[in-house]
Amino acid sequence: MKKVVKTIAALALLVVGFFALTMSTSTTASAASNKSYNQVYKVAKSHLGARYVYGATGTSAFDCSGFTSYIYKKGAQTTLPRTAQAQYNHYKHVSYKHIKKGDLVFFGWSKGSISHVGMYIGKGKMIDAQNRGVVREAVHAPWWHAVGYARVTTD
Repeated sequence: MKKVVKTIAALALLVVGFFALTMSTSTTASAASNKSYNQVYKVAKSHLGARYVYGATGTSAFDCSGFTSYIYKKGAQTTLPRTAQAQYNHYKHVSYKHIKKGDLVFFGWSKGSISHVGMYIGKGKMIDAQNRGVVREAVHAPWWHAVGYARVTTD
């Protein structure tokens, strides 16, 4: 009986230790994610009002995917694929219900014809480069057809 009690106690300690480690890692990853988003958003915000030029990748003019590529490179040292379609194809998709600040928002006719991308900044808004330049605007504006959302990961 003593052996059974010792085994159960040892297992309980292992389980508690595992959960403590998991929670600690999760909190650390979450804090790193928030820090990364804050840096990316800081870079994005600093370019509000920059001109839109098709094919431009910064620093004074951008197209949509040139903008998202630029802000992730400068703010999180993460290289994104160059085009909106390639960015859509590259990252793990999430539902709008699970979207987080820093996720990419994609627009177009279908999953196979993505024509625009922006970065989600919370409260139903995004920051993007479009014909009015770099602006903050609603994700579900009447002139956009949201096709999907993706989480930028560094793995």
